[in-house]
Amino acid sequence: MIASKIRAIWATALNLEEFSDSDNFFSLGGNSLSMTKVQRDIQSKIGITVPMDLLFRKATVTSISMHIIEILPTE
Repeated sequence: MIASKIRAIWATALNLEEFSDSDNFFSLGGNSLSMTKVQRDIQSKIGITVPMDLLFRKATVTSISMHIIEILPTE
């Protein structure tokens, strides 16, 4: 579920429909400005604040999704 939300956020930010969850955000044409939008959208749609430096280091749908799943509060 998290991965599908991240994928949708990336698709909007990158203006792309087709890409792999293992593709690097920056290899797909992303830049620091579009990553700022991704950060904002993750906060508003998932409710988690992900630091910008982490988004740069975990620049695939899979890696950022795994990080978010690890830090999500459990109920």
